[in-house]
Amino acid sequence: MDTQEIIVLILFLLAIAYIGRLVFRSLRSNKGCASGCNKCGVDFTDVKP
Repeated sequence: MDTQEIIVLILFLLAIAYIGRLVFRSLRSNKGCASGCNKCGVDFTDVKP
């Protein structure tokens, strides 16, 4: 293997690990939405329709 192929393989594996981490965190979320951005955490109980 050339040095370039090793670098590309390492970058590819890091990208797969990053995407896997994002998917794992979104599936493990206890909130109403899976993104975990805290935008959904607003309390609308005092808002009148």
